[in-house]
Amino acid sequence: MNPPSNNLLKDILCHLHPALPGMLFAVLTLLFGFGLGIVFGLNEDMIKSRLKASAAEVRESVCHGNDAAIKTVLEKSWGYMQRAHLHASGLGAMAVGLILLVSLLGTSPGLTRAISLGLGAGGLGYSAFWLWVGFRAPALGGTGAAKESLKWLAMPSSGAVVLATAAVAVLLIIAIVRRRQPSPPGPRRSVEPRR
Repeated sequence: MNPPSNNLLKDILCHLHPALPGMLFAVLTLLFGFGLGIVFGLNEDMIKSRLKASAAEVRESVCHGNDAAIKTVLEKSWGYMQRAHLHASGLGAMAVGLILLVSLLGTSPGLTRAISLGLGAGGLGYSAFWLWVGFRAPALGGTGAAKESLKWLAMPSSGAVVLATAAVAVLLIIAIVRRRQPSPPGPRRSVEPRR
């Protein structure tokens, strides 16, 4: 098998260059997910203690002494923090793959950059949203209040990921349709009628 020619490699790198800012965010999202996994593995008890301390500070003022509600909030908070880890890992990997795909499709540099930033930065923002909700919920007395307080982060970041993913789907459909169109006919040969 022959190695790719320098021209092909230059062409691929040329199409990839506009996607590099989004690719950076995608890789940072992966690192965020890995980092959360490490921190959670090493410090689970400490994190849970911090969450309990936050809930204890507002036990009477916000939770009105309802220990069952506090327990539920603490369980959900830890679950949301784990969700941040899972979202970062999944969205980061998906972003890397889709960004490479968009680069290979040969879209315009501006569209490639916009899609890659939507995927990369959106994935990082949405993952951070879940972590932040987990930390804020005990002090606010519930996950609903925490999610509402961070809607400003969740809505644009999740929207960016969804819109960018939809744009990739549209680009794929366009590429498929263009590929299926019949090639233009070649020169016709004149055929003399039989006698």
